[in-house]
Amino acid sequence: MEPVLIVLVVLVVVAFIALIKTIQVIPQASAAIVERFGRYTRTLNAGLNIVVPFIDRVRNRIDLREQVVPFPPQPVITQDNLVVNIDTVIYYQVTDARAATYEVASYIQAIEQLVITTLRNIIGSMDLESTLTSREVINAGLRGVLDEATGKWGIRVNRVELKAIDPPTSIQDSMEKQMRADRDKRASILTAEGARQAAILRAEGEKQADVLKAEGEAQAAVLRADGEAAAIRTVFEAIHDGNPDQKLLAYQYLQTLPELAKGDANKLWIIPSEVGDALKGLGGAFTGLTGANGSGAPAAAAPAAAQVPLDPPAGPRPVDTDKGAARPRIDRTREYPTIDPE
Repeated sequence: MEPVLIVLVVLVVVAFIALIKTIQVIPQASAAIVERFGRYTRTLNAGLNIVVPFIDRVRNRIDLREQVVPFPPQPVITQDNLVVNIDTVIYYQVTDARAATYEVASYIQAIEQLVITTLRNIIGSMDLESTLTSREVINAGLRGVLDEATGKWGIRVNRVELKAIDPPTSIQDSMEKQMRADRDKRASILTAEGARQAAILRAEGEKQADVLKAEGEAQAAVLRADGEAAAIRTVFEAIHDGNPDQKLLAYQYLQTLPELAKGDANKLWIIPSEVGDALKGLGGAFTGLTGANGSGAPAAAAPAAAQVPLDPPAGPRPVDTDKGAARPRIDRTREYPTIDPE
């Protein structure tokens, strides 16, 4: 009984193992390669799959999702003979599990070496400044080369990104100094522009202030002139309404003469030529008021010898004020009007 039991146990174990090998469950977004006697038979997709046990063999399982593979920094020489270290990241996806298995031994290693050689070809034709500022150009060039080379491997490269481009330390120091100088230059330019704008605004403000001041002075002068004109007009109307005679005007004229001699700096003052007329009129007024006999009666007409015609020269007569008192100079060659003391 024991040999039969052992055989039954062995058969049960073999049947269980065969059942396990017959049923293959493939996860979603995965694929499996099946070989029969070492030859490719078919590709198992996601779900429950049946294979022939001990005849069919699942070689490997491949993830069909998009994969991200970072590559270590690679030293690359630029066109101007500078060594830069470039870190890259590849986003790829397996589209054909059979090609990825049989067309290339290790597609990850193949992609890495292809990225390195392509980077050296692209960066070798660019200088350092172009390398630092042309990431999109480098990414596009890498992706084009990788798509063309990995297509037959059943790989689709979706994106290629440069994580970092590290120039040498000495170059970094020089670049920092250059950027600092550029920032200082821009700051100086902005400061100068601000000062210029401030000066322009200040000049505009002063100009507007001067214009407003001039306009105010002009308006004040106009108003002052209008006031003086109105005052003169009022005085003239008052004089016209009062109807003064020649005698009053002559008296007022003589009262204003001492005003000409006022002031310590006055050494010489001029008597207008109309003084003779004023004196003649004033003398006639005195004669009419007092009379010839001093009784207040009208005086007789002055003799012809006393009434000397007044012939003033054309222009004012000088007056000497050196002694401080207004004393007119007497011209011996002229005849002056005689005022009757009575």
